[in-house]
Amino acid sequence: MSEEAKIHFLGAAGTVTGSKFLLEVFGKNILIDCGMFQGLKELRELNWQKFPFPPAKIDLVLLTHGHLDHTGALPRLVKEGFKGEIRGTSPTLAIAGIILTDSAKIQQEDAERANSEHFSVHDPALPLYNEDDVAKTLKLFSTVKPLEWITFSEQIKYRLIPNGHILGSTYIELKIGKKNFIFSGDIGQKNDSLLKPPQKPERADYLFLESTYGDRLHPQEETDKILKQAIESTLEQQGILIIPSFAVERLQTLMYEIYKLHKENKIPPIPVYIDSPMGNEVLKTFSRFMSWHKLSHEEFREMKKRFRIITNYRDTWKTIEDPQPKVVIAGSGMVTGGRVLTYLRFFIENPSTTILLAGYQAEGTRGRQIQEGLSEVKIFGKYYRLKAAVKSINSLSAHADQEGLLEWLDEIKNSPQRIFLIHGEKGASDYLRVKIRDRYGWRAEIPHLNQVVNVEI
Repeated sequence: MSEEAKIHFLGAAGTVTGSKFLLEVFGKNILIDCGMFQGLKELRELNWQKFPFPPAKIDLVLLTHGHLDHTGALPRLVKEGFKGEIRGTSPTLAIAGIILTDSAKIQQEDAERANSEHFSVHDPALPLYNEDDVAKTLKLFSTVKPLEWITFSEQIKYRLIPNGHILGSTYIELKIGKKNFIFSGDIGQKNDSLLKPPQKPERADYLFLESTYGDRLHPQEETDKILKQAIESTLEQQGILIIPSFAVERLQTLMYEIYKLHKENKIPPIPVYIDSPMGNEVLKTFSRFMSWHKLSHEEFREMKKRFRIITNYRDTWKTIEDPQPKVVIAGSGMVTGGRVLTYLRFFIENPSTTILLAGYQAEGTRGRQIQEGLSEVKIFGKYYRLKAAVKSINSLSAHADQEGLLEWLDEIKNSPQRIFLIHGEKGASDYLRVKIRDRYGWRAEIPHLNQVVNVEI
């Protein structure tokens, strides 16, 4: 009788967020990623539910990268009894530490604001976890060198292979018995301006493939022209250009693109503010791990000089009160929290304001509402009329598009026994499923949340 592995799809199944995949095999329990659900209320409420598998029985957590939707539930996991190692590359663990600390602070601040202004249905409003919970989680972090095989048990070994999504990001290859399990993580674009192209797997018996952009190609737009036009329009209207940005990768990419425009004299002088405490910390991480990106030390230093980096909330208010035209890049990228909400409260109802969305906006987020032109946007319990102009840059995504995902499979020499399409909205996953069948003749399936699948090893 052959052995079996049991796979639990605990997140990012039928949705983009909350990545969590549990492997029960050879008496070991391995969790791949431990992300927070974001977006729709029904998804966010899942974050408060008890973990569906006893955390104390999990032996190991492997992280593909540091984003909140892949790491944000770690403090809850630890709080519920997990005591094993949490392993990832050095940049991944550094970024995860920054993101989790920031997440705890935002949750605590939001709970305090909700309690003082009485706009929460919960009394009292509580954070999902606090900074003490994060501190306990960080003690379990343990670094893995990329590409190096690690033996976990007699029948299990694994390695983390760079995949170009954000600094330190990888896909995970596990050899379990005689089978190869590949967890793609989030796959980056091959022509990213800051990161090296994603490496590709050569064998996959069981493949867990992200499908965020499985139903579309990134537009062949010129990022520099969109930024140039938005900046020129802001100067012409004597307004403000607000760019909500993810603190990891997107912020640094936007800085680099604007830096190039300045350097080549393609845009007139305009102050550009970076208002993202977490983004500032990630910038430091970029300087620590230079081998993980394309910029030289000199380029990196020159780029930073071009921007006014805000380090305290007092300077946020000075920037808001300053009447001169300006560009503000602030977290968060999907407008779910962070400093960008403070700017939007004051400027979203002003027609001279431009909001430039630079990346994927998940269903149920304020970013998606703004992108779809909703007439009103709720911020801190109050509704604001959306009178600002709204523009988007879609080519800056840190995710490969449909063609990029298909190309990532090109070097797989065998026919996978099973392919599971994860980390995508249902329509995107289904479209990619058909494309994989037509291009490779492989059958892919779309698991649902909390599904458990047995596979032979």
